[in-house]
Amino acid sequence: MSAQAEVLQQAFTLGFTYTRTTGLVVGRFLTALRDRKIVGIKGSDGKVIVPPMEYDPVTAEALSEFVDLPDTGVVKTWAWVKHPRGKHHLDKPFAWAQIQIDGSDIPMIHMVDAGDESKMSTGMKVKVRWAEETKGFITDIACFEPA
Repeated sequence: MSAQAEVLQQAFTLGFTYTRTTGLVVGRFLTALRDRKIVGIKGSDGKVIVPPMEYDPVTAEALSEFVDLPDTGVVKTWAWVKHPRGKHHLDKPFAWAQIQIDGSDIPMIHMVDAGDESKMSTGMKVKVRWAEETKGFITDIACFEPA
């Protein structure tokens, strides 16, 4: 009898055998992006959240009061990327920034194409640069740029 146990092996390909919809809340946000618009959702405390969440962060209740917002905002904080990587959507230096969309209370993270680090600042006004073709993805916001 051998001292080594036989190792059983089986080829296996991991796959997801289901589909998932974006749901009513995220679906509405993505549809609005496709139409070059931004929507948020109002929480129980009156704060407007962008991107919208399905459930209230305070009460955990379902949220449904959508709010139309402009495509402008303010940079709350940022970090400069001197050397973009292959998976970044910009091929030149840019900033990752927390951007508070005007009329919202919670900032979202996205890219800012300011052209140069010296042109970035906390508190600067920015506006959306829409993708040439919008499809209902977060990438419909190509990036933000100085307003």
